[in-house]
Amino acid sequence: MIEIGVISERWLEAAAGLARAGVPYLILAGAVIAALALHRAGVWIMARLLVHDRSFAARAIRRTKRPTRLAFVAVALLIALSTVSLPFAVEAQARHLVAAMLIVLVGWAAVLLVALVSDILLSHYRLDVEDNLQARRQITQVRILRRTVQSLVVLFTIAAVLLTFRQIQQYGVSLLASAGAAGIILGLAAKPVLSNLIAGIQIAITQPIRIEDVVIVENEWGWIEEIGSSFVTVRLWDWRRLVVPLSYFVEQPFQNWTRESAAIIGEVRWHVDYGVPVGAVRKKFEELVAASPLWDRRVVNLQVVDSTGEGIQLRGLMSARNSPIAWDLRCEIREKLIDWLQAEYPEHLPRQRFETRARPAPEPARAAAE
Repeated sequence: MIEIGVISERWLEAAAGLARAGVPYLILAGAVIAALALHRAGVWIMARLLVHDRSFAARAIRRTKRPTRLAFVAVALLIALSTVSLPFAVEAQARHLVAAMLIVLVGWAAVLLVALVSDILLSHYRLDVEDNLQARRQITQVRILRRTVQSLVVLFTIAAVLLTFRQIQQYGVSLLASAGAAGIILGLAAKPVLSNLIAGIQIAITQPIRIEDVVIVENEWGWIEEIGSSFVTVRLWDWRRLVVPLSYFVEQPFQNWTRESAAIIGEVRWHVDYGVPVGAVRKKFEELVAASPLWDRRVVNLQVVDSTGEGIQLRGLMSARNSPIAWDLRCEIREKLIDWLQAEYPEHLPRQRFETRARPAPEPARAAAE
């Protein structure tokens, strides 16, 4: 009986020790639960107080709900760690982890808020209208600046988290102090990232390209579909995608057909015979263009631009509201004028000229003939 009592006392002492050791962790768990409940109540109260559901404050609360929830938990853990007694190593690691978590949450919330502000600004502009030049300018600026700011926030957040580690702090100080080959290597490695980042800022300010601009890049014709933080996606006319580095549009020449306006002049060429009446062709060309609903009533002209041994070349100019309409207008006028030439002046269509001469008869044959 004595031995059973001693064993029972030891078990009770062990259980009491485990209970005392588990109390701090129970407090930490309670702090987490209290933080989650407090966050939920705070969001509910703010939703009740904010009458306008589409206001910036209401949208910001909804957009940053997840990072703020975790931030409440992190703050509650910091407060609880200061009230409980844990082993020094465990407490130090826990504080370090919570501090890094807070830095990440601040960066996360900043990225979400930048996205919210850009979405609000973009909602004021539309690309599905005829005259969308101003909208394309603003949308391009907002999207590029959004990605640039978000990239900078992510970089600073990662740097801030890494600087919380002593080993990395010492390495950074020694690297800055030496400023030798390692610094040069890191600079060269970061060159593409920095060049694209600077190119993005330049494009946002000077705007050599904008969203839905019509461009010719690497002899390919298409529209600017997306301007990212590192690459630009060009949607080609046959639905292919041409991916070009962002720095290309700052360092290399390219054609932008909608830099100032979407209107463009299209041309069509015909090869005809020298005998064709140019005046009649010009009159018919102007009639066909004037009758087309694709013409914007601005430019129409026909000229003789070249002459060769086989005939002459006529060039017709006509303007349209944008490049796709100009393409359809060119095809329409080309076809209709060819039909008219075939019907009215088929003898003046291009042809090959050959001159043949009679071959002289041989001398014996000539004598016999005489």
